[in-house]
Amino acid sequence: MAGSIATYPDSFAPEPRAAFLSDDAADILAFAAECLEGGHKAALVTLVEIRGGAARALGAQMVVREDGFYCGFVSGGCTEAAVAAEAMTAIGKDMDRNLRLGEGSPFFDIVLPCGGGITLTIHVLRDATVLHLALTALDRRTPMRLRYHPGKRTLSVAPGEGPSGWDGPYFLRAYRPKPRLLIAGTPLEAQVVSRLAVACGYEVVVLARSEQPSADQLDADTAVALLFHDIDRELPVLNAALASKAFYVGALGSRRTHAKRCEALRRCGYGDDDIARIRAPIGIFDKARDASSLAVSVVADIAHARVGYTA
Repeated sequence: MAGSIATYPDSFAPEPRAAFLSDDAADILAFAAECLEGGHKAALVTLVEIRGGAARALGAQMVVREDGFYCGFVSGGCTEAAVAAEAMTAIGKDMDRNLRLGEGSPFFDIVLPCGGGITLTIHVLRDATVLHLALTALDRRTPMRLRYHPGKRTLSVAPGEGPSGWDGPYFLRAYRPKPRLLIAGTPLEAQVVSRLAVACGYEVVVLARSEQPSADQLDADTAVALLFHDIDRELPVLNAALASKAFYVGALGSRRTHAKRCEALRRCGYGDDDIARIRAPIGIFDKARDASSLAVSVVADIAHARVGYTA
């Protein structure tokens, strides 16, 4: 979690204010746990219904501390301060509540730019145990869900995977580990792609020359980018990637190069379904002639694949 949190002088009434800017699930849950363990009351706000369009996906969250400091986003940044103010009221009354904004909302002065409407749940947190269970699971790269019951005002861990959404009286918020990008290839391309991926919030592993990935580096939340100019050098890593559940496997090279790659893989016993997993030429646009353009192309392609994988 980045950024420091300022404090208000005692002579001023607290007003909603961002503690730091992040929409990373682990950052938001960690902030909630730190609030509670620091002796502050806090509320977890979750986007549980979308009417029309919305800037954030179902399950988007923010945490609000009793003094108005908050982190996370449930919209495009235009409503978060107003939501934080409502959460402060809920904390003061120790009462969970629903909040409707935009279409169908009683707050006529809060208009969502997308023109739709959203419903938020505000849950006043009582202890950090469940938060730490979630954070531990994410640290171990294990998908999990938190289960909220509005009527009982309870928050618990729900094992297993699945989308965020309502399941009877419960709202299940799904969490996945931070996306990882495993890179193997020539130093220049690998270095530039790595820098951009880190800036975009990816966990990055760059393999040294002739290094092979371990099985635990290639989970279902890992993308693999092969940035070699030599098919023979990439094949050992490509074999490991195709044997894994990696959600993205991309390889550098022209269409002619990929045709040779496919021939080599078929000689190794790979079928069409295996070969179809490879994104080649890698990236969202062809013929990226410099490392910076290649990095933008590759990271954007992986981000697009990630959205489809987690939707």
